[in-house]
Amino acid sequence: MKIITVIGARPQFIKAAAVSRVLRQANSGVQEMIVHTGQHYDPNMSDVFFTELDIPTPHANLGVGGGTHGQNTGRMLEALEAEMLKVRPDWVLVYGDTDSTLAGALAAAKLHIPVAHVESGLRSYNRRMPEEINRVLTDHVSELLFTPTETATDNLGAEGLTGSKVIQVGDVMYDAVLHYRQSAKAPRDVNLPPRFALSTLHRAENTDDPYRLAQIIEGLRAISASLPVVLPLHPRTRKLLQAGSFDLTGIHIIDPVGYLEMIWLLDRCELVVTDSGGLQKEAYFFKKPCLTTRDETEWVELVQHGVNILVGANSEHIASAFEGQAWQSGDFTKPLYGHGDSSEKILAALKQA
Repeated sequence: MKIITVIGARPQFIKAAAVSRVLRQANSGVQEMIVHTGQHYDPNMSDVFFTELDIPTPHANLGVGGGTHGQNTGRMLEALEAEMLKVRPDWVLVYGDTDSTLAGALAAAKLHIPVAHVESGLRSYNRRMPEEINRVLTDHVSELLFTPTETATDNLGAEGLTGSKVIQVGDVMYDAVLHYRQSAKAPRDVNLPPRFALSTLHRAENTDDPYRLAQIIEGLRAISASLPVVLPLHPRTRKLLQAGSFDLTGIHIIDPVGYLEMIWLLDRCELVVTDSGGLQKEAYFFKKPCLTTRDETEWVELVQHGVNILVGANSEHIASAFEGQAWQSGDFTKPLYGHGDSSEKILAALKQA
């Protein structure tokens, strides 16, 4: 069986690392060819993940990145189609909800190559998010829909996607945490406070809106008065903050970190404050409460279990959620994302299909 795996962004590297490791096992019967679209083209956001996670060298690197959503998706679609025509895979495997995901799914569907979508069924119900468009369209052209949670499975059912094509496997990011946690390492050349909150800030709806960005920074500063905030900063966000002359007093800004450094930080922080989808889950895997600086989340079960509080881009909500300390009483006992064997379940389903 020949599989083309399409990846292009940090969360996909991590998910693909877990699944690819299982696909490469002896006697798996699978020949996997990884195609990197180049969506994340900065070495700190891309190359480091391939190295430290032992992801095989991509079969092709398309070098597409830096444009608008439409430009990226269109150029990826054209380049991916050419790769698929050369390889003629039995399956195309896509992850998550990026432009790379949609381009890979569309290219395969138009060539009548079956698509398997890992992390299917997520919904924010906010169509202003590019990710929401990507994930909905990808689900509806896929032949196999691998869902991470019961909520995701129910979301697909509500859209008429049911039956044997929908398989709840759990979350491959949990597989990755269990495998790589023992290899976690501290960020180099960084002096960290003994206690800290870990924050990330990169989503366009927050960084491209000066008011929302200012509100989040003010909220982080309010937290830092009691608990220092460590903020690994995306290069694009750093430029926006510098251009806006924001007051970053009390916030420990560090360079972007690799996955092994991020899970080291997660293991040692007391709180996570993020607008990232993946980091919300990773916080749960490490039993760390999370304040999410968005107006909605795809991971509703985290909110339902009290381990994630939606605070939006509102400094008062961020500060009051932190000061109210409700984040200290969440329930981390439920196996919301499976048992760490999602990759094995994916391989079994592909071989059976």
